Amino acid sequence: MTTLTNCLLPLAGRAPLTIVSGAGSYVFDSAGRRYLDATTGIGVNALGHAHPRVTAALIDQARQSIHTSNLFHNPFQDQLAKRLCAMTRLDCAFFSSTGTEAVEAALKAVRARRRGRIVALNRSFHGRTIGSLAVTGRAKYREPFGQLTPEVIFVEPNDCAALERAFDGDTAGMILEPILGEGGIIPLDADFLRLARELAMQHGALLIADEIQCGLGRTGFRFAYEESGVQPDIVVLAKPLACGLPLGATLFSEEAADALPPGAHGTTFGGGPLACRLALEFLDVMEESLPHIRRAGDQLLEGLRGLQQRHPAIAEVRGRGLLLGLQLDVAGARFVESARELGLLINCTHETVLRLLPPFTLSWGEANQIVRALDEMFVQAS
Repeated sequence: MTTLTNCLLPLAGRAPLTIVSGAGSYVFDSAGRRYLDATTGIGVNALGHAHPRVTAALIDQARQSIHTSNLFHNPFQDQLAKRLCAMTRLDCAFFSSTGTEAVEAALKAVRARRRGRIVALNRSFHGRTIGSLAVTGRAKYREPFGQLTPEVIFVEPNDCAALERAFDGDTAGMILEPILGEGGIIPLDADFLRLARELAMQHGALLIADEIQCGLGRTGFRFAYEESGVQPDIVVLAKPLACGLPLGATLFSEEAADALPPGAHGTTFGGGPLACRLALEFLDVMEESLPHIRRAGDQLLEGLRGLQQRHPAIAEVRGRGLLLGLQLDVAGARFVESARELGLLINCTHETVLRLLPPFTLSWGEANQIVRALDEMFVQAS
C-alpha cells in the first residue's frame, strides 16, 4: 500500500526543493537560494522565467479574455493555426491541452484512416494516456496496464534494417521523435529519417513527427526534422508553445485530416485565447533567437566535450542546440542531487543520462557556469 505523506498522489519523483519564483535563467527556492535552471520545466520554460514580452502579453490578454470554448472562434487561435501550418507546410491544426493529447489526436487520425499496425521506436516516449503509452518504447511504463491498443512494432533507433522489416502492407503509420528526449537524448540519423519517410510513402502509411521536446527552436531550428529534409504527414507540438500555459498542437496534412470528420475528436481547453496569444508571442521570440540558440548550443557542447575528456564517468555527449545529454557509465541520480547542491538544476533520464534543457536566452557566462558546476560535481564524485 502506498504511504501518503501529503495530499498529492505520489506518482512523480519530486526533489526536496520548493521553487517560488524565477527570473531569466534562474529560479529561487523558498529560502531565497538561487539556482541556474537547466531543466526549464522539462523544456516548457524555453524563454526562461518572467520573460518581459511574455509577461506583458499574459497580463494584457488576461484582462480581456481567458477562455471562450471551441463553440466560437477567437482571433488568436486562428492566427496561431495559420502560422503553425505555414511553418510545418501542413494544412490544418488541432489544439489540445497537453503533448499526450496532441499525440492522441495524431494516433486517432492514423487509426481512423487505416486499421493497421503502427511502427514506433524503442526508448521513445510519447505520453501516458492509453494510446500514447501504447507507442511509448519503454516496457516499464506499459506493463502495469496490460495489453494496449493499437498493435505496435518497436524497432531500435537508427536501425535501418529493422525499420525496413517492420513495414508491410498492414502498416498504418509510424511515430518517431527526431531526437529521443526521455530515451536519453538520441538524435536520429538523417538516413534513418529519410528511410522512414520513404517506407511510409511506399506502404501508404502516415509519418508522425513528435516534436514535443525537440521542436520549436530547441535544436536551433524550428523543428528537429528540418535538417534531414523530411516532410511528415503529422507534427505534434507542446511543451514550450504557450510559455508554461497548457497547450498542445497537432498539425495535419489534408490527407491525414480527412480521416477525422467533424465530431470525431474534441477538447474543452485546447486553443483558448490566452494560451494562443502567448504562443504567438513565443513564436516571435523563438524566430529571433534561433541563431543565438545555435551559438550557445555549440559553446555548451564544446564545454561538455571538454568535461568528457577530464572525467571517465562521461561515456558520451549527445544532442543538438540546447537539447544535450551526458551519457554516464553509472547511474545518474546522485549527480542530479550533487548539481542541485552546487546551485544547478539538471535531471536524469533513462537512468544514466544527465539531460540539459537550458533556456533559449542562455548567455555565454551562464553556459560557462553550467560547465563549471558540472566539472566540480564530477570532481567531488571521484
